[in-house]
Amino acid sequence: MHEVAPELVGAEIYVAGVGGRIVEVEAYDQDDPAAHGFRGRTERNASMFGPPGRAYVYRSYGIHWCLNVVCGDEGSASAVLIRALEPLEGIDAMHERRGVSDLRLLCSGPGRLCQALEITRDHDGLALDRPPFELRLRRRPVHVATGVRIGITKAADRPWRYGLAGSRFLSRPF
Repeated sequence: MHEVAPELVGAEIYVAGVGGRIVEVEAYDQDDPAAHGFRGRTERNASMFGPPGRAYVYRSYGIHWCLNVVCGDEGSASAVLIRALEPLEGIDAMHERRGVSDLRLLCSGPGRLCQALEITRDHDGLALDRPPFELRLRRRPVHVATGVRIGITKAADRPWRYGLAGSRFLSRPF
């Protein structure tokens, strides 16, 4: 999971042709008290337990959908939350879905990102290398910043947030 998370920074993700460059992620594993898989498998978090390369989608605070990339060995409950994208394709659709005109605010945060890409629970468990998803690995090295995760109370001091250094599309600066 800690190998995958920084490698996702600079990669691109699309849903039905709409998406962009991943600029911020957070890592979670089964031994992490902040992770959904910490207390074991449930109907809600079953996708987090694998197989790797699939989407784990859940609703946060009953309001926002959040997209994770499942990684690690099957059964390990490791995932990487995609926190922010730099919009590249389907920007008009994102503007319409989000109802905002500021390009920076389209996908700067996991809930905003899922709204802009129309990700819902229906995407949970789907392979990220097959339609409607397309995950493109980054083509060149990037400078990855690290910091503590955002919006959690348990294990909040762990530096498991990774982002594209200097990106204006981060949910929060490092």
